[in-house]
Amino acid sequence: MQVVVIGAGVIGLSVATELARRGAGVTVVEQKAPGAGTSATSYAWVNANNKEPRDYYELNLAGLEAHHRLAQATDGRWIGAGGHVEVATDSVHREELGRRVARLRDLGYEAELITPARARQLVPDLIIPADAAPIAYFAREAYCYPQLYLAYLLTTAADLGVRVINGAQVESFEVAGDRPMVRLADGSVIGCEQVVSCVGRWTETLLTQAGVTLPMATFEHPGDVTVGYLAVTNPLPVSLARLVTTSQLNVHPDGGGRLMLQALDLDGTADPRELPTTDSPLGEELLDRLAGVLRNTVTASIVELRVGQRAIPADGLTVAGPLPSVPWLYVVATHSGVTLAPLLGNLVAEEISSATAQDLLTAFRPDRLVNGAVGHTPLAARRPGQQ
Repeated sequence: MQVVVIGAGVIGLSVATELARRGAGVTVVEQKAPGAGTSATSYAWVNANNKEPRDYYELNLAGLEAHHRLAQATDGRWIGAGGHVEVATDSVHREELGRRVARLRDLGYEAELITPARARQLVPDLIIPADAAPIAYFAREAYCYPQLYLAYLLTTAADLGVRVINGAQVESFEVAGDRPMVRLADGSVIGCEQVVSCVGRWTETLLTQAGVTLPMATFEHPGDVTVGYLAVTNPLPVSLARLVTTSQLNVHPDGGGRLMLQALDLDGTADPRELPTTDSPLGEELLDRLAGVLRNTVTASIVELRVGQRAIPADGLTVAGPLPSVPWLYVVATHSGVTLAPLLGNLVAEEISSATAQDLLTAFRPDRLVNGAVGHTPLAARRPGQQ
């Protein structure tokens, strides 16, 4: 079987490598370079922590465990598997965190309430206010270095004979007999039996070339649900080996002593067209909050400030499956791309190569959204720690 995968982010390359493992001849077409889209602008929290409804929780839980299995089978350099400490200090966060931990424990998720002393053991430089409560620990959660995961995927793909074409724009889809063809902007044509779309927030635009409308949430105004700030600090002498979420700031290691910062309540001005400078009031506010969360950050500065753009299907849930009217075109689009990448690679490759439906994907078929088949529900407001 010959397959063209469009998009060389963490999802596209995961699908490509797993298809190649199953004997497919795979060509990956990428409009820029691997990881240049959403994969490069993600907080990269690997979790099933606040994922609802139940089908979506189960999918993300399986994704979390797929990361752990893959890390154990390889060198796992892309994953920080130290768990996640969450500290509530305002009334809304306190109530929500307590309910969430109870619900997750009922589901069998590794979630526990811990003492301040235990929290300091886990994060020695954590500053815990006297009124902090509850404090939760999610032992299986992790953070990911997307570029290192992409490096692993690219090396694996090369070993398996996957062809990756960078800087290539898809111009159109054509069909000769029963055989689909992907025409590129340079005039070249790639024939295949199956096309897999893994283009994230560009999904709606790409699928119009196949005569299909699959609505994605799009950026409409600063601070909407599709965008959020991410900041990276200079290297710091901070003892931190896991994710930390507080009512004011989310933080995790970003390699080489650097920290990645996120503060969802500050996202109201996030606009990919107007990026604040690293010494802007936004940067200063992030550093002030960091000083209240972790010790030994007095020399902190923001060295990179960017606006992350999220790939979100219109109802907020993952899309995975062939298009009803174009069965040779399989679509994958999801907000939880980093969490789900290894799992979706396996599930999608299995469905395509063996024509065997995977139960975990049953609730996420594209026909629920295609061409306005059903109305979509509004995206929920973000809570503390939620991506």
